[in-house]
Amino acid sequence: MTESYDDVSKIHKRYSLTLVNPSSYYHSLIFSNVSAVILSAIVVFVFLARADEAVFRLPAVVAILLVTQYVDSRFIKNKEYSKSLHMSLFGNLAWIGVVMGGIIASVVLSKDLSVFYIVEGMFIFASFRIGILTTTLGTTLRRAWLLCFLQPVAMYLALIPSSMWIPSIFDPLTLAVGGVFLVTASIWSVVTDRAGRPAIQSTHKMVQAYLASLSKNNPSEVESILESISKDTTVLTTQIRLQNKEKNNDFRLVLPEIHPGPFHPVGGSNIPYQIYKTMNSSAMVMHSVSDHSLNLPSRKEVENYLNSLSANVVANHGLVCTEPITVQVNKSRVVGFLFEKSAILFLSLSPHGMEDIPIYVKTEIEQFAKNRNFERILIVDCHNAMGEEISEPDSGDMLKAAKSALDTLITKEKYPLEFGYGNSDHMNLNSPDLGLGGVGVLCLKINGMKYFLGWADSNNMENGVREYIVNYFAKNNLNLLEICTSDTHYSATKVRTRQGYYQFGKIAKSQDIAEWYLKVAHDAEKNLAPGSFEILEHKADVKIMGSTVYEDYSRAVDNSLKITKGFAIGSFVFFIATLFL
Repeated sequence: MTESYDDVSKIHKRYSLTLVNPSSYYHSLIFSNVSAVILSAIVVFVFLARADEAVFRLPAVVAILLVTQYVDSRFIKNKEYSKSLHMSLFGNLAWIGVVMGGIIASVVLSKDLSVFYIVEGMFIFASFRIGILTTTLGTTLRRAWLLCFLQPVAMYLALIPSSMWIPSIFDPLTLAVGGVFLVTASIWSVVTDRAGRPAIQSTHKMVQAYLASLSKNNPSEVESILESISKDTTVLTTQIRLQNKEKNNDFRLVLPEIHPGPFHPVGGSNIPYQIYKTMNSSAMVMHSVSDHSLNLPSRKEVENYLNSLSANVVANHGLVCTEPITVQVNKSRVVGFLFEKSAILFLSLSPHGMEDIPIYVKTEIEQFAKNRNFERILIVDCHNAMGEEISEPDSGDMLKAAKSALDTLITKEKYPLEFGYGNSDHMNLNSPDLGLGGVGVLCLKINGMKYFLGWADSNNMENGVREYIVNYFAKNNLNLLEICTSDTHYSATKVRTRQGYYQFGKIAKSQDIAEWYLKVAHDAEKNLAPGSFEILEHKADVKIMGSTVYEDYSRAVDNSLKITKGFAIGSFVFFIATLFL
């Protein structure tokens, strides 16, 4: 397993931690109020045994909760009310857990139920707030100490009769136990913030920037951090340009060396669509053999790249190409064309799926092509089925299929080509698993036969969708060779999946997708016209994130989680011990 893939996969898995919060602040508002009512009912009816006081204590606690939630939001970074509600909800749930633990302990140990457990819960709530305020909500540790008691103490004073305030809170044992939790939370906050050093000075700032980009659709903070640690490099973008000047037909099959990402809306997350629009919506922006180390870190770098795309060099041109060939070796499938002496190969494991094709596969194919005197080789990662990193047997089969395809292409006769292109821009497709570029189809007519290539501006495809569409085309007597995705990281909606995206076909139904493609294919067929081709090459100087960014961030997050796990276990053991006091 490559280090780059391993680090990115770890980060993807950690993304699920952001899904713990309720899906909207309305839910947090409702649930936090419900939890406050439950807590108040337990205290009033079980600990105090004063049912008559419930009439004014429960409403008072809810009112205080609402006021302090708003006050909290004014002091946290970006003044996000939803974050204040989330913090309130989980803090109250922790408090309920503590008082329930006290009730169980009193029953099991046959001792009187003590208000100590309510006060302990208040201190744990305050300690929890220190952790949340400093890590995800962007306050300093000093400010966190000033704010941590605001909500729990105010709620406590509304719950407990005034005659019990001073004896219950300032009892030496209670203060000692509460102090342990508060100090522990403070130490945890300092240690986790430093978990990524020396590469990442503040793990908390990185996490806060990440959350700001997701919740506020504001990538400026995280882009600033990523750009500061990115490195300069030169990337190649290759195009096969098909054109018919008489009919003003102009189509580009684009193979950028950069990789979409890292995640919406940061950097080049939507760069396939942006390239697509730069090409006047007459293009298919393919996924090259690349990984997340080739992400552009900021929108500024994306603009620099896009603005330079017009400076192309015509590396080759002609009028003829071979008929397509398909080679299948076990799970691996390769589709290939030869334009004069420039070959293009489409690599796929669908329906079995895989992650990004590793660089070593590309390197070996390129060397093989060079030994066979091909002028150049374009390699497309179809990225059309979900899966893990490619296994050694599958990569071996893919290399065999690719080499066999190249050997076959050498022997194939070349013919004049006709081409037609269609897209879904006029169809107003609206599905969360499809990017802004929609779907497109290229129709090639070679030696009297028509062949179709499909494309989707999406992040991968649901397994089996590609096969469903190919079979649907076959039933309509059309030969769909392959479907490729752009691997866009754009998302029109907030995605609550572990991967952080919806693969194409996850939401849209296969039958609907097949019908979309068939309609676009008919449009492409209508546009058929004799054409010529040009191989265009373009080099751009850009900043890329590099593999060390993911390695450093992954290490920082992993270290923080290990530290958190240790502190959580220690705190839980200490809490259990307090139940025996």
